Amino acid sequence: MKKILPFFSYVFHPIFIPLMATLFYFYYTSTAFESKEIGIVLLQILVLTIVIPILIFFLLKALNQIDSVMATAVEQRKIPLVLQSFIMILLIKRSLTIERYLELHFFFLAALLSTLIALLLLFVKIKASIHLLAFSSLTIFILGLQLQHSEYFSVVFPVFIFLNGVIASSRLVMKAHTPKELIIGLLAGTIPQLGLLFLWA
Repeated sequence: MKKILPFFSYVFHPIFIPLMATLFYFYYTSTAFESKEIGIVLLQILVLTIVIPILIFFLLKALNQIDSVMATAVEQRKIPLVLQSFIMILLIKRSLTIERYLELHFFFLAALLSTLIALLLLFVKIKASIHLLAFSSLTIFILGLQLQHSEYFSVVFPVFIFLNGVIASSRLVMKAHTPKELIIGLLAGTIPQLGLLFLWA
């Protein structure tokens, strides 16, 4: 089991969560959009939240500012989180507008708040689990989508609740976080999403 659990840390790395949230959003609301529009939005999310961060990672690694994709040290997390914040602001302001993509707009707004919380905590030497922060955010977002589209019964939400536990176990097995850091990450991810959930669900 200890050999299997680390696999989940890589598959559900925080870098993939924005794209996953966007895919779930269009799954539930696909009838409201043309396929061309969906493709354009997915491409934007792919480039801004996956391709660019990967390129930045290699740049930081070349400059010896980061040691691995897990960014274990507190100081190594500051630059990626700042850049992530700017990317989310760009998406919220320019692409995922509240008028056109209401639910997705609020997901990214809450994700931005979570990222800023994690960033601020670094300045007092507190390391939140970004894995759990990101995945718990996605879990609450899926809950909101299912509440809004109750006609689509799905086991996705219960499965994602279970996966939160699996990811937490994975981070413990890899000695990447303490239980306290996992709880902080969970709270930092869920509270902003729950707070904004009432504005759209």
